[in-house]
Amino acid sequence: MATTPKASIIARTIEHLCGAIDAAAENHEPFAHIRLIDAFPMDVYSEMLNAMPAKEDYRRMSGRARSPRKGDVRTKLDLLPEWIGNLPAEKSWVWQVVSQSLRSTQVREAFMRRLASGLERRFGAGHAMVGLYPLPVLTRDSPGYRIGIHPDTRWKGMTIQIYLPRDRSIEHVGTVFHKRSGDGSYQVCSHMPFWPNTGYAFAVGEDTYHSVDTVGQEVRTRDSILLTYYVDRTLFEMAHNRWKRLGNFLLAKARGISRRSF
Repeated sequence: MATTPKASIIARTIEHLCGAIDAAAENHEPFAHIRLIDAFPMDVYSEMLNAMPAKEDYRRMSGRARSPRKGDVRTKLDLLPEWIGNLPAEKSWVWQVVSQSLRSTQVREAFMRRLASGLERRFGAGHAMVGLYPLPVLTRDSPGYRIGIHPDTRWKGMTIQIYLPRDRSIEHVGTVFHKRSGDGSYQVCSHMPFWPNTGYAFAVGEDTYHSVDTVGQEVRTRDSILLTYYVDRTLFEMAHNRWKRLGNFLLAKARGISRRSF
């Protein structure tokens, strides 16, 4: 692959991703979602696993994650040019492919087609025209990580997660989907097995409850890609998304300069 033009690999990866999205099984319990299989081309997936960033390349990820011990149990590397550029060249090229593919118009439109029912439920008849701003993030969860039952913030329009293990040995650490009963309690409805190159996607709504049980000591790392499409309709939302991107850009450049100074 190293001798293949990057543009060609990106085009092939986009085509494969769109095919995987179109072929994904659709489920409606406990809420509408699709389940991805073989999300990336197998040769690209293999390169991704071989090019996993070092621990120091990640930074702390804020959010609802909880841990009974101190330390960063969820870290991230935003799959954006400014962050990928801080990686060694032998690793950065494949993450550039992944980044450009996941942020492509074709992939966004494929997810919007398959998640149309959930988007329509939230945004109404004009759901196909709703602006959605993609942010792919490479996440690494360590033992002690957990996240409680939640439906995702309203800033988000679509949530996608693609699992990145080498084998099926930690299939039990996948995301759990829940249904809320009339008395306010939650029932476990399904479990996404943490299998290589698989994942799920759903349009964010008030009832899209999901969680992750505490990751045990038998797990070395729980690696995945979170692809979030932020709602990008109003001037305020557009400004908010791009302001966050600018802050991200400046932080990445500052980190790169800091590293080169040592």
